[in-house]
Amino acid sequence: MYKMLTIVGAILATSVTATFAQDPQKGEIVFHICLACHSIGPGAENKVGPELNGLDGRHSGSAPNYDYSDANKKSGIVWNEANFKRYIHDPQAMVPGTKMLFPGIKDDQQVNDLWAYVSQFNADGSKKK
Repeated sequence: MYKMLTIVGAILATSVTATFAQDPQKGEIVFHICLACHSIGPGAENKVGPELNGLDGRHSGSAPNYDYSDANKKSGIVWNEANFKRYIHDPQAMVPGTKMLFPGIKDDQQVNDLWAYVSQFNADGSKKK
């Protein structure tokens, strides 16, 4: 009986891990949704939205030379996985008054993959090793 429970537990753990796995290559494809307004990687510059290099750990409203909304500058957000996922799901709900007029990404797997892609970039646009 104990052996059977261990096997079932291992199968469940594997299926949960597979469901929530993050794939930066798939995230790069999802990032195409963002490309009209954002850039990332070597040579990234602000567009309609700020460049996203070094997003993980960056304070909201702090990308150089970008004109943020007051709501975004005063939000107090430090970008990390949890905050990013909440924000990208519905930017207006998390930061009322943000200039980001985007309906959000509702698919959790796409959000996971997008975070895996975006979070791999250092502030200088190089990829973390």
